[in-house]
This record gives sequence, C-alpha cells and structure tokens, in this order.
Amino acid sequence: MQTLDERTAEVSAKLAQLRPRMAAHAIEALEIRQTANLAWLTAGVATYINIASETSPVRALITPERAYLLTDSIEAPRLAHEAQVEALGFALVAETWHTRGDLVQRLAGGLRLGQDGEGGGANLAAELQQLRSTLLPSEIARLRANSRLAAEAMHEAIRAVQIGQSEHDAAARLAAETYERGGVPVVVLVASDERIANYRHPLPTDKPIERYAMLVLCFRKDGLVISLTRLVHFGSLPSDLQRKAEACARVDARLILGTQAGRTLSDLFAIARDAYADEGYPEAIDEHHQGGSAGYAAREVIARPDAQTPITVNQMFAWNPSIRGVKSEDSILLTEDGVEILTAMEGFPTLSISIDGQPIARPAILEV
Repeated sequence: MQTLDERTAEVSAKLAQLRPRMAAHAIEALEIRQTANLAWLTAGVATYINIASETSPVRALITPERAYLLTDSIEAPRLAHEAQVEALGFALVAETWHTRGDLVQRLAGGLRLGQDGEGGGANLAAELQQLRSTLLPSEIARLRANSRLAAEAMHEAIRAVQIGQSEHDAAARLAAETYERGGVPVVVLVASDERIANYRHPLPTDKPIERYAMLVLCFRKDGLVISLTRLVHFGSLPSDLQRKAEACARVDARLILGTQAGRTLSDLFAIARDAYADEGYPEAIDEHHQGGSAGYAAREVIARPDAQTPITVNQMFAWNPSIRGVKSEDSILLTEDGVEILTAMEGFPTLSISIDGQPIARPAILEV
C-alpha cells in the first residue's frame, strides 16, 4: 500500500501536468466531474457512489493556485477522514445536501472556465484522457498490485464453477471474490454453453451451467480498471472448440506482441483483422471490438480503423479477441522492456504460442 506522502507527490505531479494544458487553452479554472478523471487526479480516491455513473457527486475545481474538491455534507466526512483529501493537497469545500448550489461559479469568481465534458467553456476531456492514459511510476506500482488481486479473484471464481449452478451464482462468486480483495466489479459477464457463441456481452442469467462457462471481469481498485476473461469446460474439449481456442489465442498473441511504441491503435486494428483472416475467421473483426488502451476506464480508446491514437510506453492495454464460442483477454502494460502480462495466473493452463519466433503463453480453456 502506498503512503500518504507518495500519493500526495502523485497528486502534485498530476497538477503540474494539468495546469500547462489549461494555460494552452486559456483556461483559468477547470471543473472536473468525470469519475475516471477524479480518480486519476486524486491518486485513486473513490469519489463515486453509483458505480454505474460516469459522473461523481464530487467535483474538482483547479485554478493556477488552488485545487478544490467540492461536495455536500453527505460525502465530505468520508473524503476528509478516510480519503484524507486535504492532506493530498485539496481544499475541501462542502455545502449541506439540501442547499447545494453552484460552488463552481462562486469559487471561480469570473475566471475563464473549462470542464471535462460538454457545457460552457473549453472542453478538456480529450486532454485529460490523454494524461490519464500514460501512467506514472506510482500508478504502475498500484496497477501491478491490483492486477494480481484481479487475477486471484478470477482464479478462485473460475475454479469454483460447477455443473448445475446458474450463471447468476457464478457471477455472484466472481463479484464476491472481487469485493473480498478490495476491488469493485464494474463489469461481470457470465455465459454458459451456447450463450458463449451467441452473445459477445453475455449478462448472467438463471440458466444452469451444463458443460462450458465463460467468466469476464472488469476489476476496479484505486481508480484503475483491470480486465480479464477465463473459460472452463467440463470434460474433454471438442476438436472444433479446441481449434477455435488456439486460433483466438494466436490472434491475441499477435495483438499483444504487436503492441509497440510508435504504432497507433489503428495499426492494432489492422493486426487483428489480418490475424482473423489468416486463421480462417475473417468475419470475427466485425462481430466485436478487439479492445484497446485501458487505465481509469475499462477501455480508454478502442482500436478502430480510424483510431490514430499513438501507443507509448507506460500505457495499459486490454485486448479481447473473440471467435464465436471462445475469447482471450488479459490486461497488459507496455514498458521500456516490452509487454508485461499483468493478469497471468500461476497454475492456470496455458497455450504456448510462437509469433515470428517469439514465444508467449496465452490462457487455455480450463478442463475439469
């Protein structure tokens, strides 16, 4: 766990990154409302209540001299006592919940105002997304630690799947394993048997699991969102399913090894498209997105044909190639030394893949 001093230094570094962007847009005060941006700015403070909301009951107001967190009498005690936001360098300003007005306008005092979304003044949403997509050393330390927790949660949940239990039961176990490790399951998908092939985003149902199940998790902790998928099959894999799993693993391997500084996300889309065609499944590129950069959102920017977003070191990615009935997904980090798989699981079966002579292990389907 990081110390308060380390988190305070991270907040200071981010304010130092942000204020020149404000000046470049002639912004004298920046209002931040998006949950992901607030988590980035505060070094991972949980400002949300509704985990499904993209905006927070807390707002930040950044000026050249001050950094405020604005909230109401409901949220202020937790932010002050548990999150210690004042020690992080923020002035905490609260109103009673039933008289809450426009603190932003009063504190901005006629300054040229911008925000991280639509509204009056300049919109710095793109700049904030760019800033939060390249991680500082302290963020990378949190990411590695939390990715291990996410992998543990998935490992426990996938090995607990049983024939006859419902998809809802499997989802409940995955969510429980996440909460037990201090994370929040912002996405939990479960499909069994034919539903794996039929739906790319399978919300869990009361259907009993017969022979085959897929579990998908987006694990949020300290603001960072870690994504991974695993599959389990009861009995030996049918040959067609094995063939698809190996093909999907090769597509995934090409995406992971192709994640290199200097390329763009459109380049990675092309890698996926060509890989599917080489494997004999050209239609798969149109049936689901392939993932993209990650960080304070499950996907910061999705790889599309027109996505000219550059890839740089110290960025996180989550590729999720799928062919009807199979999927492969881990969270990865691009470092100066290459790609690091963050959510690899010790003891989980893998497929040994070689791309242009470079070996890489990808998750296999667990056979029980």
